[in-house]
Amino acid sequence: MSNLLESVSLIEPMLPADGTKILEDLATDLIVKSYSLEAVVNPVITRNLADLVRSMNCYYSNLIEGHHTHPRDIDRALADDFAIEPKQKALQLEAKAHIEVQRLIDYQIKPINVVSADYLCWLHREFCQRLPAEFLRLENSQTGVEIQLQPGKLRTGGVKVGSHLPISAEAIPRFLQRFEQAYNPKQFSKVRQVMAIAASHHRLLWIHPFYDGNGRVARLFSHSFLKEIGLGNGLWSVSRGLARSVADYRRFLIGADQQRWNDWDGRGNLSAKGLNNFCQFFLEVCRDQVDYMRSLLQPEQLLTRIELYIEEQIKLKLLPKKSFNLLREALLSGEYERGKASQITGYQERQARTVLNQLVKAGLLVSDTPRSAVRLGFPPQVVERYFPSLYPSFNLHS
Repeated sequence: MSNLLESVSLIEPMLPADGTKILEDLATDLIVKSYSLEAVVNPVITRNLADLVRSMNCYYSNLIEGHHTHPRDIDRALADDFAIEPKQKALQLEAKAHIEVQRLIDYQIKPINVVSADYLCWLHREFCQRLPAEFLRLENSQTGVEIQLQPGKLRTGGVKVGSHLPISAEAIPRFLQRFEQAYNPKQFSKVRQVMAIAASHHRLLWIHPFYDGNGRVARLFSHSFLKEIGLGNGLWSVSRGLARSVADYRRFLIGADQQRWNDWDGRGNLSAKGLNNFCQFFLEVCRDQVDYMRSLLQPEQLLTRIELYIEEQIKLKLLPKKSFNLLREALLSGEYERGKASQITGYQERQARTVLNQLVKAGLLVSDTPRSAVRLGFPPQVVERYFPSLYPSFNLHS
């Protein structure tokens, strides 16, 4: 496509039309449920859960790219314990890169413009500069020429993505400028902000600003956008839902790529129906993931699963009696001083301290320093017991 013909109107419509009831209802439902989920969990526990969710998000984001990185290998990568086999090590480095970038997003405190070209390039740069060298060597699908991916740099040539032919490299800055203008959250109500997250996810992929890494950047961008408007609380992941419905994800993306079918299909160049369908799918995925995590984090049910696991460990003589008492207190209170262990267990101070120290050693309780208050931990060995179906059905330690 000639750059002279590439008006930014080619990407319209940028948003579903006002009054699209099904999308407005979904957005409202997502807002209510996200806030409700946040209220279920003690803020202190959210901190450790966020680490778990980041690993989960990374696992499923990798899976969408066709890269299967076992959760066990992700945990090892975070501890800088890498496989000897080069391919497995490369996937571990990719996983670690994703988690590190999401952690940067989650702990970002200074004001940022998440829809700006600068921020999108920052996401790409922070992710790609952490990748192994072999992941930065690409072959142009159109020319067959090898490309060295430059972290944070917009593409300088044409590409083809399936049947979709993205805009020329020269036009990318203009389209990203329109992207920033159209999706600035400050101009929208909360409901329209949520709809903008769904629409912008597709439109960013449609622009395809980088030679590679666009899918990863789009998911990190959506995570950032959710956080920016107050719905990204670290307790749920859209990537899990997208990966578990990856065929539908790709089908709806392709549908939103299509040009307008007829006079009843909006007034822009692209299909309004296709965009609406993608937004509906995306918001349903978000809502379902919030519902799923809320079901896992209900205190009574979570306590029951923790108790069953601890009882098994006690029978195997791997943990001492009264271990559950200390874990229950951590879940209900968020954290407590170590000196309370005697009161919680009913043991003398020395015996209570022994029980607490064994739980800390097992990672079931964690703290910032050896003397500071303890809170609930989520080591790899308990993830599937505490949170069933968080990952696909495989042995996390196989």
